[in-house]
This record gives sequence, structure tokens and C-alpha cells, in this order.
Amino acid sequence: MSYTYEYPRPMLCVDIAIIATDTKEILLIKRKNEPFQDSWALPGGFLDMDETLDNAAYRELEEETSVRNIKLHRFKVYDEPKRDPRGRTISMVYVGKEIKQNIFAKAGDDAAEAMFFSLTALPKLAFDHNKIVQDIITKHC
Repeated sequence: MSYTYEYPRPMLCVDIAIIATDTKEILLIKRKNEPFQDSWALPGGFLDMDETLDNAAYRELEEETSVRNIKLHRFKVYDEPKRDPRGRTISMVYVGKEIKQNIFAKAGDDAAEAMFFSLTALPKLAFDHNKIVQDIITKHC
């Protein structure tokens, strides 16, 4: 027997902030697709139905930036109802820290570019990522 749930459900996603501790920079991706095509953003994406949030964070980071082997820590949940024009999304944000020479980033998947930016000279970011990055700077830098 199949069960149908009658209430709308939000989409779950992960966003990942990789901080180069020695240079005080953050790794961003340029979005290849809409929404916010050609805008800079944190790497991230949607949770697959068969994975945990932690696994999704590591998967999305590797898919979009080729970065792996960096320990990620849960930072904070962002759940403003209008944070994504595609619909209701809730994001678990992760932070990873490493010295820059150990971070080998290359754009992949739906990222057109992957590049480090100074935490004091950030571009305008997609979605609510400016707020997220400012919260991370306040707490971690």
C-alpha cells in the first residue's frame, strides 16, 4: 500500500564554507545554472533521499570543487522561508578550515569556476550567502 502525505514539504540542502586559515580566504563557486547563474556562492546543493546531511556536504563539496579530505563541522541552520527562489529550502551550513596550500580546488558539476576570495573583499553572493559568510566570520575568524 502506498501512502501519500498531503502537506507540502521543504527541500533540504547543505552549504559549505571552506576557510583558508593562513590567508583568511574563503572558497566560492561561480554558479553555472539558474537561479543566480554567474553569481558567486558557497558550494552546496540538495540532500539526496538516501544520504545523511554530513554525507551530502562531503559529496557536494567534492562535486563542485574537487576538494576532499577536509574535516567539516556543522555550523548553523538557515531556514528563512524566501531564501531560495526555487521554493522552500532549509540549509545546514558546514565549515571546514585548512591552510591554503592543502586545498586543491577545481570547478566541477554545476560550478563554472572555483576560486578563493579574501574575507575582507567578498563579491555579492547568491541566495543568503552574504549573511551566512558574515555569521561565519563573526564566529570563526
